[in-house]
Amino acid sequence: MSILPWLQPHWQHLCDYSSQNRVPQTLLISGNKGLGKLQLATQYAAALLCIEPQQNGLACNHCNSCLLFKAQSHPDFIRLQPEEPGKTITIGQIRQLISRLTLKPQFDKYRVIIVYPAELMNNAAANAFLKYLEEPTERTVIILITEKPTRLLATIVSRCQKIVINQPDKSIINSWLKQHTNHDNVSLLLNLAQNSPLLALNYAEENTLSLRNDCFEAWMNISRHRSHPVMVAENWFKLSQAPLITWIITWVIDLIKCRYSINADDLYNPDLKDQLQSLVGKIESKGLYKLYDLLLIRQRLLDTSINKQSLFEEILITWADLNLRK
Repeated sequence: MSILPWLQPHWQHLCDYSSQNRVPQTLLISGNKGLGKLQLATQYAAALLCIEPQQNGLACNHCNSCLLFKAQSHPDFIRLQPEEPGKTITIGQIRQLISRLTLKPQFDKYRVIIVYPAELMNNAAANAFLKYLEEPTERTVIILITEKPTRLLATIVSRCQKIVINQPDKSIINSWLKQHTNHDNVSLLLNLAQNSPLLALNYAEENTLSLRNDCFEAWMNISRHRSHPVMVAENWFKLSQAPLITWIITWVIDLIKCRYSINADDLYNPDLKDQLQSLVGKIESKGLYKLYDLLLIRQRLLDTSINKQSLFEEILITWADLNLRK
């Protein structure tokens, strides 16, 4: 697998670490969802474990180490993540990891651990992990991956070499996306994915645009008092993988923009402008801004054990209760 085009500068930076024999003991890769952080980390892990890497720094894919890596059975590669979706990385998991790291790597190269999402270490786990970082074991490289670096302990971050993946140039990701999908509206997909190319590609493959349209219609029907917010929340709760709150935030932002006659091209959802514009004179700005604040607060709770159906009910009831002028 080749390096994604917008990650080439970061890959070169990682290759420089290796060629100069200063591979970091702890590496922190951060950036928004859908930019390829995990793919970059995995490719670097494979290269560090490979017996004969290629000239471009990538793993050879043929040596015994690479074959074990592809079979997900390499003894010197560990991937640490929550044991269940929506859960944290626990101190028990960190203790088991540290116990394994007291043993020497089985091969002559490195041992590599990927922790993802790193911000999901709970407090006890993060403190135990920090203690390990004070006395790391030999030939061990830990790669932390996060979309939310501010949620990590500052003392952990300070011990890491850092790679920050910023939003790629739009022309690069437009070109890449057109090569990988036949979708007839690549620009809209990128808008929905907030310019994250892998997320946009996922949206194309899973027909997410159709689901978004269905959810928007339900949202509009609540504003027209044709659907009950509790019933819609119950349906939305079943769509656990859909970025519903993100979508609602973009609808609210676009609705605010429509008050100022913004060009459709400047909206997150340009295809929905006419329907959003129809609401402009019916909703008070004050209530709209309160809903926006509520959405931002609730969005931060999505990684917790909060009851998602109750969360949607609160948001949709607030939306239904906005002062809709007759």
